[in-house]
Amino acid sequence: MRHGNKVNKLGRTATHRKAMMANMASSLILHKRIMTTAAKAKELRKFVEPLITKAKEDITHNRRTVFAYLKQGPAVKELFGTVMTKVGDRPGGYTRVLKTMNRKGDNAEMAIIELVDFNEAMLAAKATKGAAKKTRRGRTKPAEKVVEAAETSETTEAPSAE
Repeated sequence: MRHGNKVNKLGRTATHRKAMMANMASSLILHKRIMTTAAKAKELRKFVEPLITKAKEDITHNRRTVFAYLKQGPAVKELFGTVMTKVGDRPGGYTRVLKTMNRKGDNAEMAIIELVDFNEAMLAAKATKGAAKKTRRGRTKPAEKVVEAAETSETTEAPSAE
């Protein structure tokens, strides 16, 4: 039984799994999106999100800790540079896993894992969707028109009362 074992071993030894996650995390940071199997993408999310959280505070200790996991200098530099400028204010959830079709050879479930703030097409669609939705439902008149209507009715009634 696997009670309490939360790590998906992915059919690899511990050292192979650690090296594979380091390589995939570095590729994700450098290229902003990668395509892999769904199981690897889910494990990569658990591996890379704490590193991004650690990179929010740019101190030497955090750089060395992240480098111990990633083992690639350019990936660490990219993480503490351009990635942090985009996701610095986000409280979490830095990655997105999108499931795609199954692989042709072995029918493995494939997925794309990407950094959330770097998908320009989704950000543009979100901005246009938010700009288009400006209607207020359930109200017959906006508040300004109600006030104006009340003022005009008072002014028209005042001369007839005299």
